[in-house]
Amino acid sequence: MTTLAVAVASVLAALGALRWLRVAQREHYLAGSATRFALRWWASSFNPLLLIAGVALGSAAILTANPWSGAAAAAVVSVGPWGLSWRGRTSRLAWTPRLIRLALAGFVLLAVGVWAVTGYESAAWLLPLLMPVVVDLAAAVMKPVEGRLSAGWVAKAEAGLRRAGPRTVAITGSYGKTSTKVALAHLLNGVAPTVASPASFNNTMGLARAVNEHLAAGTEIFVAEMGTYGPGEIREMCRWVRPEVAVMTAIGPVHLERMGSLDAIAAAKREILEGASSGVLHIDNPHLARIADEESPRIEVIRVSNQDVDADVYVRSGGEIRVAGELIGSVSVPGVHPGNLACALGAVVALGFDPRHVIDRVASIPPTPHRSTVTVTESGVTVVDDTFNSNPAGARAAVDLLGAGSGRKVLVTPGMVELGPIQSEENRRLITDIAGRITDLVVVGRTNRKALVDGATAAGLASVIVVPDRESAVEWVRTHLTAGDAVLYENDLPDHYL
Repeated sequence: MTTLAVAVASVLAALGALRWLRVAQREHYLAGSATRFALRWWASSFNPLLLIAGVALGSAAILTANPWSGAAAAAVVSVGPWGLSWRGRTSRLAWTPRLIRLALAGFVLLAVGVWAVTGYESAAWLLPLLMPVVVDLAAAVMKPVEGRLSAGWVAKAEAGLRRAGPRTVAITGSYGKTSTKVALAHLLNGVAPTVASPASFNNTMGLARAVNEHLAAGTEIFVAEMGTYGPGEIREMCRWVRPEVAVMTAIGPVHLERMGSLDAIAAAKREILEGASSGVLHIDNPHLARIADEESPRIEVIRVSNQDVDADVYVRSGGEIRVAGELIGSVSVPGVHPGNLACALGAVVALGFDPRHVIDRVASIPPTPHRSTVTVTESGVTVVDDTFNSNPAGARAAVDLLGAGSGRKVLVTPGMVELGPIQSEENRRLITDIAGRITDLVVVGRTNRKALVDGATAAGLASVIVVPDRESAVEWVRTHLTAGDAVLYENDLPDHYL
């Protein structure tokens, strides 16, 4: 029986590893992510009772040396945390080479654990319980290995850039990066062959892949989006991308949970300016206004704004565009934030092109998928898709796209995440600030449910609907909205969130 107890616990642990590998993949293989989400799930709903039952059975097994009780404990803890899918509803495992390497490392560590409990079978139930920790340990072990493996792809990309010789623009910011990149690439293609990193390929391997797969002979400008989860990442990307022009769109609390403070976020993003000749900074953001003043003695700084008409580039919400104080056009582009357009035009100026030569292309800037894109269904319902956005400023701006008609104005959201200690307050404040512009709030999931409902209650919003997942929210919208109504889908969380 004792061998069977270890075998049962080992199989359950291996099966349970699949859900934690999925979490690790979705969280960019950051060590600690699986354990962090495990703790959140175990603390939710009736999972604490399930955990207590499993630990009680396991403790009894250890105290009595009863492997049967240990096998029962393994079964109980492997069932939980209840609600976190093994297969995944919105984000299934993608068996990439990196995930396969992580899985192999994890199973080696699991084998070590199996060996450790072979002579102490009543403790085998700990194996499935501790799989999130095992996956995180595997991620930590594999980090230097992955760094070495990626070095070859980065070297190839660096050589490709040097061989093609394009001028380079790098874009970072807490939000607005992708939309600014899309706008800039569209504008620049009017004056020079331009290639931009696709989608959200904004880390080292993503940029290396973008160069290796998309940079063609004759490319004159390469536009690189750069994201970061901590200090040093952007500096390392800039080491081989070597941007001539660096663009900073915004500093906000996105990833505050990971990075600790806005100052730390600003410092990590600021690395993009270190080797650049010119910097384009959106000075409506106080952090960027300060950085612009500090960097201006060292490099050329292009200050852009959608509030300060005296900025080097000014784009008003209504469409007025001024460069160096001169009105060069008035173009309204629905779905393109004026600040992002200002950043794109600032980069055009920094590269030495006359912005008048691209002004005719402003009106045809393509929408960025899932970022304030507006469509109208066959039934006449206006749908605003902002599901790739998760920041307070962008969420407030997206509400304006619901329009001013007399129909229902519905906000569907799970709220904003990774805001650290201010997450609850920011979600509550968002609803209190916009309650007068919406008629219904549909709260998705449990992650920010209390904060969102509290905000609606404080603002006196009468219609608040709580649903377990996005599918239920979509069904509610289809059932209740008709022609003339509008719905905003604000942010969307993968199902490893509550």
